[in-house]
Amino acid sequence: MTKDLLKASEVLTSMFRSRNSKPTTAEVETPRDVELSDDEWRRRLSPEQFRVLRQAGTEPAFSGEYVDYHDDGFFCCAACGARLFSSGAKFDSGSGWPSFTEPAIASAVELHRDRSFGMVRTEALCRACGSHLGHVFDDGPRPTGQRYCINSLSLTLESEQQ
Repeated sequence: MTKDLLKASEVLTSMFRSRNSKPTTAEVETPRDVELSDDEWRRRLSPEQFRVLRQAGTEPAFSGEYVDYHDDGFFCCAACGARLFSSGAKFDSGSGWPSFTEPAIASAVELHRDRSFGMVRTEALCRACGSHLGHVFDDGPRPTGQRYCINSLSLTLESEQQ
């Protein structure tokens, strides 16, 4: 993504939704295992990861490292390392983002209503650190019917051999 597009995306994200403005009741009440300042997150994450994970940005479709990834392992939060999704729940949705039918541990992913950009969607967050992962849609395959559409920048892979 060019620097101009990246900057425009950052401006739009900050205009429509800031992780630090008017949190929902659930966000305020949810205890976090990992709480860092924005400066600490900026030191820990790449600028692109910070934009996605901490400012609820989105990477361009078909650009992510894990879109076509098919090896076994666990997909973890790129911000804090919490285990989020198993490779066994990953499927090819054709959407351009890694897609999963369900989290590896249900309580690892927190869901919130997202009304940004004039839409109503369900946002997926890492419960441990509150980082934005992506969104959940009701158009996935059986058995859950769910499609957890997750940014590759929000994930790291932990191989099953580790």
